[in-house]
Amino acid sequence: MAYPPDQLNANEEVVLDLRPHWWFFAKHLLALVVAIGIGIAVLALVDDGRVSLIAGVLILAALIWFGLRYIVWTTTNFVVTTDRLIVRSGVVSREGIEIPLERVNTVFFRQSLWERIIKSGDLVIESASEMGSQKFTDIRRPLNVQNEIYRQMEANENRKFDRVGSNMNAAPSIPDQIEKLDDLRRRGVLTDEEFEAKKADLLRRL
Repeated sequence: MAYPPDQLNANEEVVLDLRPHWWFFAKHLLALVVAIGIGIAVLALVDDGRVSLIAGVLILAALIWFGLRYIVWTTTNFVVTTDRLIVRSGVVSREGIEIPLERVNTVFFRQSLWERIIKSGDLVIESASEMGSQKFTDIRRPLNVQNEIYRQMEANENRKFDRVGSNMNAAPSIPDQIEKLDDLRRRGVLTDEEFEAKKADLLRRL
């Protein structure tokens, strides 16, 4: 399922919402296919009720094993937003990790030759949090994900500087300006008439 929008912060947007690569449940799928193949062969070639029952139990066990793994796959999200990295997994009991983008130091990706062919791999994220280094496996197109994380880190940093700059450039409020004028009057820089004239001018702007 997609990452729920109601769990996002104000003005936060989802950039990537990924489930694990299909390699995540490949061996479970293979076991199911093999069990079904064996079951069909047994039912076709062996006329023994007990053997057929064993074959049926084998198929059922493989199906349950695959089904449980598939449910984990559908409830696991690797999410990149404009503010943070989020990993959620679990059905009955849930667990998750959140790493703010400003605390991410380095992102590594690792792929074997086979993983390069199927476009899967691992991500290792080093952060300034208490968790330190975190490894995430079976990531789809890990190089693309790494690049996207760095792009969002840069964009997040730029937004932070823009907010600081806008706060610095913001004009002081009218009450603050009147207070400064009154300070100048008390220090003798402005006369009482000049102070009242400027104060009246500022109050007209309200």
